[in-house]
Amino acid sequence: MAVVDVSRRTLIVGGTSALVGAGLGAGATAYVTTQRTGPTLWQHADRSGAPPVTGLHTQFGSDAATEVVVSWHTAVAVENPHVLVGTPDDGVGNAVAAETVTYRDALSRSEIRVHHARLTGLAPDTDYVYAAVHDGADPELGSVRTAPRGRAPIRFTSFGDQSTPMLDAKVAASFGSDHVGSPAAGDITTAVERLAPLFHLVNGDLCYANLAHDRVRTWSDWFENNTRSARHRPWMPAPGNHENERGNGPIGYGAYQAYFGLPDSGSDPELRGLWYAFTAGSVRVIILANDDICYQDGGNSYVRGYSGAAQKRWLEKELERTRSNKDIDWVVVCMHQTAVSTGNKTNGADLGIRENWLPLFDRFNVDLVVCGHEHHYERSHALRGTLPTDTLTPNPVDAQPGSIDTSKGTVHLVIGGGGTSIPSNTMLFPEPRCRVLMSVGAVDPSTGRKTPNYIEEAAPWSVFRDRDNPCGFVAFDVDPGHPGGNTSMDATYYAVSGPFGEVRAVDKFTLTRPRTDR
Repeated sequence: MAVVDVSRRTLIVGGTSALVGAGLGAGATAYVTTQRTGPTLWQHADRSGAPPVTGLHTQFGSDAATEVVVSWHTAVAVENPHVLVGTPDDGVGNAVAAETVTYRDALSRSEIRVHHARLTGLAPDTDYVYAAVHDGADPELGSVRTAPRGRAPIRFTSFGDQSTPMLDAKVAASFGSDHVGSPAAGDITTAVERLAPLFHLVNGDLCYANLAHDRVRTWSDWFENNTRSARHRPWMPAPGNHENERGNGPIGYGAYQAYFGLPDSGSDPELRGLWYAFTAGSVRVIILANDDICYQDGGNSYVRGYSGAAQKRWLEKELERTRSNKDIDWVVVCMHQTAVSTGNKTNGADLGIRENWLPLFDRFNVDLVVCGHEHHYERSHALRGTLPTDTLTPNPVDAQPGSIDTSKGTVHLVIGGGGTSIPSNTMLFPEPRCRVLMSVGAVDPSTGRKTPNYIEEAAPWSVFRDRDNPCGFVAFDVDPGHPGGNTSMDATYYAVSGPFGEVRAVDKFTLTRPRTDR
């Protein structure tokens, strides 16, 4: 951690930090304590007119046991952005400099500065408290817990396709918000906080900024909605087709890449943060960028093949390295577009995923894939190999409804009901069928996108579909088990409704596999 001088406007005093728990969040202009057992920070009120700390959120580094990135953004340049960090017992005495990344939105020509403070050398399975600040601003407070080292119980959650909260599309448009938001986009964040996971996976299509006239405001709305969770637990995103914004960066992901400080995959600079991996306990999470291999034309520009197969080469090496690590039991892939869907007149499944990713998932025994793109929830049987079809239909190998042995095959979940105002739970085939996007043709002048070519097939891999609920997420609870035995992962799909994040369990199942130290 790079240590910086604390601003002249701050005074270090003794005390045990009062930043315990998520309830002591934004808006504090100062914090002190009653027991003077360690350093903490007194911050004088803002008198400079500097912009506030906005959109505060956290991410894990590649080793979630020791690395956390704290991030926020401003619309103008600021001086001395840094984070003060410590433990609840000792206070926030260590200052860590933030690196500033700037991008210019091609529509508005606005420049946004995103400040990333990388906290390294942290202790595993430990609570930390922090204050994000720059000169002239009041500190924004947060807390975060590092992952355990090695096998230990952990909980994580997942959904995709969120958007931003709004009450009425016409009213929202009059205030400059014209994307596909809904009140549920706020409700689901409240629901995730009720379950208090260690981290949360966002399966792409975060805010739909590429559909908005004001892309910067849309991103800001998304962060302001989710900071109440993301400042206390890392939100780890996968890029979706709606993160592709025309003119923002060489392939359209410049805003997404600037806003998040994600683990380094060793990719070229223009591809930074689009795919990556991190370890939490005995779980290795791999994030993929599916626009690279999908046939569908779904973003502001058609970018299929943009990595020149670099992502596929990285994935093969990453999976080989992970599966040779005897400290890793579970391999979880998070991505946006899906290889399976029973949606009718929706995006459907994409042959590009079946061609490029599924053979590697089979070869290296990936346990779980979480996706979005289709705006509903559904679950597959364990899948391994393909049926003899032109569409490369995934082959179901374990049809047990409750407990599923992932050493026999990979379970795919579509979790795309994260709050968008265009749910697809009422658009499912009456009986399980799948539309597979096989290729694209010439650009359709009416849509400005390449024409998709579909083939319809049976869906023998389908085991559960939620027709009733437009919004929900999945919580995963990992039980490490005992040496020489099995480990398990209990999964619960919760439907979400109401402004207080009420949840109702709709689908429950258990994944199990032998421990790798067996």
